[in-house]
Amino acid sequence: MNTDALQIIAVEEAPPPLELTPQEVEALADELVAYHQAFAGLYYRTEQAHWGYKYLQGLLLPGMEQKTIQPMALALEGGNVQAMQQFIGQGRWQDERLLHKHWQLVDETLGEEEGVCIFDDSAFPKRGEHSVGVARQWCNTLGKVENCQVGVFAAYASRQGYTLLDRRLYLPEAWFDEAHRARREKCGIPEEVAFQTKPQLALAMVHDMAAQGSLRFRWVTCDEAYGEDPAFLDGIAALGRYYFAEVAHTTRVWLHRPRTAVPTGSGHGPAPTKERLAPGEPPAQRVEAIAGLLGPADWQAYTIKEGSKGPLVAQFAFRRGLAVREGLPGPAVWIVFRRSWGEKPTLKVYLSNAPADTPQKELVRLAGMRWPIETAIAESKGGLGLDHYEVRSWLGWHHHLTECLLAHHFLVRTQQRLKRGRRR
Repeated sequence: MNTDALQIIAVEEAPPPLELTPQEVEALADELVAYHQAFAGLYYRTEQAHWGYKYLQGLLLPGMEQKTIQPMALALEGGNVQAMQQFIGQGRWQDERLLHKHWQLVDETLGEEEGVCIFDDSAFPKRGEHSVGVARQWCNTLGKVENCQVGVFAAYASRQGYTLLDRRLYLPEAWFDEAHRARREKCGIPEEVAFQTKPQLALAMVHDMAAQGSLRFRWVTCDEAYGEDPAFLDGIAALGRYYFAEVAHTTRVWLHRPRTAVPTGSGHGPAPTKERLAPGEPPAQRVEAIAGLLGPADWQAYTIKEGSKGPLVAQFAFRRGLAVREGLPGPAVWIVFRRSWGEKPTLKVYLSNAPADTPQKELVRLAGMRWPIETAIAESKGGLGLDHYEVRSWLGWHHHLTECLLAHHFLVRTQQRLKRGRRR
């Protein structure tokens, strides 16, 4: 498809990439000491704070292929394998205290009123049956069903940059049957932990961040695995935030509000009390069917920046409509259609509860905000040992990932100071 004759609107407010060089990382020893001081008083004991600093040091060591405890401890001055293992796998320090401080520091580094919280999950392939939460399930890392653990992650993005915010381990429902009781106890899963879907885990994180109140964000974005859950979307709306959620092509909406009414009783049995569509009103339509009715004049081309892919051109169309809730018209939403260029364009559809006067350019910006969480997870796996852990317990998994989140933000924070004003 030829774009030469089309007006293309640029959307350039993408977060800058993380680009610290290995040489710059090596020179950050004093900066790390100062950064860790913000967390040192949140551990229960001074030796825990000491090993928290050492663990961060290990995660940030350049040039290491494997950032498990033993090679990190051996590479660190004053490292101790047993002490670091005990700190991560068994230490009774509370992740929540560190995460709350982390959110405050992220706001200082990146925060803005239009900040975006992004949700996604990521898998960790594992052998055997002993690691907490491991099961044969969809492994997006390998692109197939495989033996793995799955974590649900929250990231933050603004015009200043991006970093990871929070993590929750997804426990498959089978882990809560009686046959898994011994494994739950061996892994140290707290008794009060109950089965939660991935969208429920994500919503719990939004609730915690909103309640804690130190991190500014207006938007929540997610892919269709979360966008297909009305309770997740309505939970975000109830907190006064705007969601921008990809949805399946089969998702149904109304473009105009249909009439509803409580049916007249037949005179036999209890009178109806539940509202229903009025007779003759049209059913909700699939979003893919609405997209098929859009004409050339409905589409506008935009350039958006998506991380390492750089600028790309996509077409967007917009409609106002009503989401479906239990077969009835629900909240008013934006229906955003995104279509790629090419002979066989691919279609993505998003729903958002943003107000009707939201600029369309802002909705386009949100459509290009999936990459920061994917990039942050990849950076943390590739350079900070996010997936290198060998711990098997509930406590160990959360402790290790908390330290990785702090390490990633440390790099983002330091880059902002060293390279302030650098935008690409």
